[in-house]
Amino acid sequence: MMMGRRSGVGGRSRQGLGWAACCLGFLLKLLAFLQAFAAVSALLYAAWILSRWARHHQLHLHDLLPDLWFPTIVMAAGLFYCLLLLAGYLAAEINTGCCLCFYTIPAMAMMLLEAAIAAHLTLNEHWIQDLPDDRTGELYNLLSFVHNNLDLCKWAAFAIFATQALSLFLAMILRAMLSARTTDYDSDEDFVVIRRPLLVAQAPPPYLPTTVDTRGVVQLLT
Repeated sequence: MMMGRRSGVGGRSRQGLGWAACCLGFLLKLLAFLQAFAAVSALLYAAWILSRWARHHQLHLHDLLPDLWFPTIVMAAGLFYCLLLLAGYLAAEINTGCCLCFYTIPAMAMMLLEAAIAAHLTLNEHWIQDLPDDRTGELYNLLSFVHNNLDLCKWAAFAIFATQALSLFLAMILRAMLSARTTDYDSDEDFVVIRRPLLVAQAPPPYLPTTVDTRGVVQLLT
């Protein structure tokens, strides 16, 4: 009886974890979809810069670095961001701890890199002098746009960073829930459930003869 109750409680807890994992997975996929706008925008912006440059100059692969370093870095960052979001979407769809590790570790590294870059830009006022010359001139156009729309750019950057942090937090919670559910499965396999009926039917007593066959005794005496 106790084993049956324990299995029933374990089944209900696993069902609750399953529903919670589905909800967290849906939220993680939704956040990945929202962040995809920023990643695709970076790719389109870099492609627009390169196409504009190719109209007036010959574009070769060996010209990307270091001459066209700005659109190259923007395209590489956008491509990495798209792959990271795809990994997060697949991890939320499959709901496995291994796939979530492939998402959480690069996402955490990217957020640390973004925080380091933001701190460097804030503390170093002459950071633009440390950069190589941008032959496309789009870096200065971008800086001018950010300077003219500083409040809007701050809110956009804060929204993107907050969405990334929330996605990472949900992925870590989902991974912990999946590991807890796996541990619950392993603990249930250690118990052997033996079901016995409440009323045990007793076997009938063996037949004991109460009479003696006198014909066999008479034959032995004669």
